[in-house]
Amino acid sequence: MTTTYAVLSEGLEKRFGAVHALRGLDLAVAEGTVCGLLGPNGAGKTTAVRLLTTLLRPDGGSARVAGHDLLREAADVRRRIGVTGQYASVDGDLTGRENLRLFARLHRVRGPAARAGELLERFGLGEAADRRASTYSGGMRRRLDLAASLIRRPGVLFLDEPTTGLDPASRARIWQAVRELKSEGTTVLLTTQYLEEADQLADDIALLDRGRVAHTGSPAELKALVGSHVEAVVAEAGALPRAAAVLDRLTGREPVLDHERNAVGAVTTDPTLTLPRLVRELDASGVPLLDAGIRPATLDDVFLRLTGETTDSKEPVA
Repeated sequence: MTTTYAVLSEGLEKRFGAVHALRGLDLAVAEGTVCGLLGPNGAGKTTAVRLLTTLLRPDGGSARVAGHDLLREAADVRRRIGVTGQYASVDGDLTGRENLRLFARLHRVRGPAARAGELLERFGLGEAADRRASTYSGGMRRRLDLAASLIRRPGVLFLDEPTTGLDPASRARIWQAVRELKSEGTTVLLTTQYLEEADQLADDIALLDRGRVAHTGSPAELKALVGSHVEAVVAEAGALPRAAAVLDRLTGREPVLDHERNAVGAVTTDPTLTLPRLVRELDASGVPLLDAGIRPATLDDVFLRLTGETTDSKEPVA
């Protein structure tokens, strides 16, 4: 089965003076999936989104978005995508309904009033539809902004930090909206600093570091690269060397000792290492055990382990 890509870039480059923001971005996002674009500050996430949405022109490389060449068919790309940024772009002096009707008319959508009403109800804004957007909470404004980006039913939706600053309930509503869009066939490219968000929503993750994609894979695949954390807490400090020897043998990694807690830990990528086996091996070596555990990797572990140190410079604002 041949995979069709909604976003496909090869070697995208972008400089801002002496700052090399993108250093050959290779990205492939399959149609109808959610791709999480992760990376430390300055890694190039926002620059990548600006390039792929035609807001910036690349200095090198090529890309196709929604089936169209990014440079030669930029107008066609813009007609087939939706964009929601970190900050709401709606007009606070207009009501929610007026905002969406305005967007619908600007995009020449048939039946602008009906489309606006449909989206207001979908995003739980029906009761507030005729209030000025300036009276909306942050979560309501973000949902209205997302509704505006969907006014034309885009094939590809770019979400750049869509839930920054939102409370958990508002964030959950945005997550549900993204899941529904995916189920309807919309492709979503999501940048986020909330790693739980990427874990919950993304089919695949592209981990950016210093302007290029350093690692790709599903959340589960990236966690497997990092491995699980194994730890044993012993009853007496003198048992730490014996516990460390057991963990060294079982994991093949150099253990780390925590003398304050009388604990020793190591990382393993061996899926056959279970907690019962760990306890048996420690007991067989005469280790007086207080506690033991094997914690699967999180995306936080992936982020910290697979990226370099965060750069001090911020991504330039275009």
